[in-house]
Amino acid sequence: MDTMTDIDTKQERSAEADTTVRVATITLNPAIDQTLSIPDFAAGQVNRVEWEQADPGGKGINVAAFLADFSTTVSVTGFMGLDNADIFRSFFHAKGITDRFVMVPGRTRANVKILDTPNKRITDINLPGLGFAPENLDRLREAIGAMGLDHDWFVLSGSVPAGTPDSVYADMVLDLRGNGKKVILDASGPAFASGVASLPYAIKPNLEELEELTGRKLSDEASILAAIQDLIDRGIDCVVVSMGAEGAIFAEGTTRIRARPPAVIVQSTVGAGDAMVAGLVLAKLRGLDLEGCARLATAFSAGTLTTVGPRLPSPETIEKTAEEIDVQILAP
Repeated sequence: MDTMTDIDTKQERSAEADTTVRVATITLNPAIDQTLSIPDFAAGQVNRVEWEQADPGGKGINVAAFLADFSTTVSVTGFMGLDNADIFRSFFHAKGITDRFVMVPGRTRANVKILDTPNKRITDINLPGLGFAPENLDRLREAIGAMGLDHDWFVLSGSVPAGTPDSVYADMVLDLRGNGKKVILDASGPAFASGVASLPYAIKPNLEELEELTGRKLSDEASILAAIQDLIDRGIDCVVVSMGAEGAIFAEGTTRIRARPPAVIVQSTVGAGDAMVAGLVLAKLRGLDLEGCARLATAFSAGTLTTVGPRLPSPETIEKTAEEIDVQILAP
C-alpha cells in the first residue's frame, strides 16, 4: 500500500511531468515572403519566372515555425493585417501554432526575393509594412500580458512598423523580465539598441548589426570578442553573433565558442538567422551547455540554407548536422 509520502511524491512527479515550457514569439512587422526563381535575372529587361512560392514570414513567425517542427509548444503574436490574414491562419493551423496576433486594418507587407541560381545571386525587394497606431500597441501589450500567464520564453524579433516608438522592445523586455520571463531579442536599428539597454536574457545580432550597435567597425575576431565582452559585462547572459559563411560566435559567462557549419550548396538564405534563434531556444529547453547550443543553433541555420524559403530539413538531418559542426573554444 502506498504511504501518504509516496502518494505526495508521485503527485509531485506527475505535476512536473505535465508542466510544458511554452515559447512565444512576437513579430511586429510580419511579411509574406514571395520567392521568384528567375535564371539570369536582369534589371530593366523582361524576365521569365521559372517557379514561385509564397511563405508566411517575418522573423518571429519563422522562429515559431522552426520550433513547431521540433514539437515545441509555441504561440505567436504581433500585428497582422486583416485583408490578407488567411495565408497566415492556414499556416498556423497546419503547424499547430497558437495564433494570438492582434488584427489591424490593412494588408500585411510582402517581401520579394529573386533567385538567380546560375549566377548565385539573390535580389531582395521589401515593401513597406503596416502603419503604427498607439491603440494597436496597447492591444498588443494586453495580449503579451495574457501570454505571460502560461509562457516562459519570449522571442522578440524583426523590424518595427514605421512610426513605432524606438522604446517598443525596451518596454517589452522590462515588462517580461519583471515577470520572470526569459527574453531573446533579435532585431536591428534604434529599437534593437534600446531593447539591448533593457538587458534581455540573450541577443543574436549579425556582425553588421553588432557594428551598428557598438558604433565601430569590428574587423577581426579580437574586436568582435571585445564587443561581446562589453555586452556580457552590462548584464546580458548570452550573446550570439552570426557571421554568414564564417559561422557564429556564442558567448555565455566566461565561455566563448566559434561554430562553423559544414559546406553546403546554398539554395536560399531566407530565415537562416531566425533558424539560429530557434535552435538556440530549443537547445536551452533541452538544457544543453554552450557547446551544445552552438552545435544545434548552427545546424538549424545551415539547414535552412539547403531549402528554398524558411524551411528546415528533417529533424534527423538537423541532428546529424549538429554533430558535424566545427566547434572551437576561444580564449576569453
